[in-house]
Parts: sequence; C-alpha cells; structure tokens
Amino acid sequence: MIAVELRKLFRRPRTWITIALLNSLPVLVAVLLELTDLAPRPGEGPAFLSAVLTNGTLFPLAALAIVLPLFLPIAVAVVAGDAVAGEAQGGTLRYLLARPAGRTRLLVAKLVAVIAFVLVTVLVVAAVGYLVGTTLFEVQSVGATTALSGSTLSPEQVAWRTVLSIGYVTVSMLGVAAFALFFSTLTDSPQLATLGALAVLIGSSLLFTLDAASSIAPYLPTRYWLSFVDFFRDPILWRDVLRGLGLQAVYVVVLLGAAWANFTTKDVTS
Repeated sequence: MIAVELRKLFRRPRTWITIALLNSLPVLVAVLLELTDLAPRPGEGPAFLSAVLTNGTLFPLAALAIVLPLFLPIAVAVVAGDAVAGEAQGGTLRYLLARPAGRTRLLVAKLVAVIAFVLVTVLVVAAVGYLVGTTLFEVQSVGATTALSGSTLSPEQVAWRTVLSIGYVTVSMLGVAAFALFFSTLTDSPQLATLGALAVLIGSSLLFTLDAASSIAPYLPTRYWLSFVDFFRDPILWRDVLRGLGLQAVYVVVLLGAAWANFTTKDVTS
C-alpha cells in the first residue's frame, strides 16, 4: 500500500509542478543577484543571501531560507491536506477502506507518502540551489566565510553542516504535515484541511511578533524554523536547534495520534 501511495503521489504532474514553482523563486533571486551584484547587508533579508556572491556553495541555505517562511509550508500543507480529504472528496475513500488492509495501514501509507514529499522537496530545493549557486557565483576552494560569525569554514564543514540544515528543515516541515494531515481526517474538503493548517501557521507567525504573546512564543510551531542557521555559527549553537527538534516532535506525535484516533473511529460515507 505504501508503494501504491508513493507512485500515486509522484506520478501526479501537479506534484512536480509544485516543486518546480517552489524552486522558481530562489532561481529568480539568484539571477537578480548575479545581474545586479547587489545583495542585502549581513543580517538583512534571508539568511546567507549576503554571502552567496563570494561563495555560491552557501546558496542552498539561502534558497531554503527564501522558501521556508511561506512557500514551502504551503506546498507541504496542500499535499498533506489532500492525503485523506482528497480521497473523501473524490469518493474513493470508502473503497480504499473496503480492502482488508485496514484504516491504520492506510493512514500510515498516506503519512509515508507525505514524508517522502517533504524530503524530496527539501532535497530538490537544496540541490537546485547548489547548482545555481555554483554556476552563477564564485566558489571558494579553501574556506568559506560565513555571514553569521565571521569565522572560516572548510568546504567539508560547509557540506556536512548543509546536510544537517536540510535534515532540520525537513523535520520542521513534518510539523506542518502533521497539522494538515490531522485536519484532513476531520473534513472531506482538502481545501479546508489546507486552510486549517495554514491558519495555524500564520497565526503562529503573527503571535511570535507580539510582545503580549511572549509567554507562549517558545511553544509556537514556527518559533524555531530558521534555527538551522545556527549550524553555521562557530561553534554551533545547539540550544535553539534542539528546542526546535523537540517542539516539532511533540507536535508530530500529538497530532498524528489525534489523526489516527479520529480516522480509525469516524464514519466514512464518501
């Protein structure tokens, strides 16, 4: 069943159109940087963007920082929100449940497909960012000066810290997927499931900017999304990274548990 869901997801043209559109913004930003040679000052704009003119190997991180606040969560929410509700809207959910596999196995298959989409999407953004960055900008063969601490990292250090950042962003997006998948089990409309997840994330982002909400800020789902930049400090600052991983783990476990409890007990008529 997992293989069926994976084939279904990655054979859809809209899946690859979504990934292509997601990559279009970082590519456009890279082209504009190359044409104008004007980057934001360090500390302004998306992380790492001010450093890519002198080291294109950092552009995968800049690409992730560009899409992470809005476009990547939307893509994940759309796919996860469609996982169950899309089947219900299309009238195929009850036929899927008629199989002897059971509801839990179907939900696990849907979850694995969503996780695969998240991982593939983040990897493609990073890979396209690397190709674009190393093609358009200079590549340092000895060391890479980061825009965060002013220290120099070797190419090997940049590579493995980039891998850690990709993993961290993937885990962060699993929280988005968990919200959308939970809402997908509550409604027969994938649009409502997607909007529900996005409403939570937009509300989280807005609350994070309010001083009155400072007491709950550490528990907001978007609080630590950009903490992957701490991998490029010297030494690495692990506090916010570990807090971000722990927070997403809690959201994922709680929301997926709620999704399972609801899906395995609800009456399915569509």
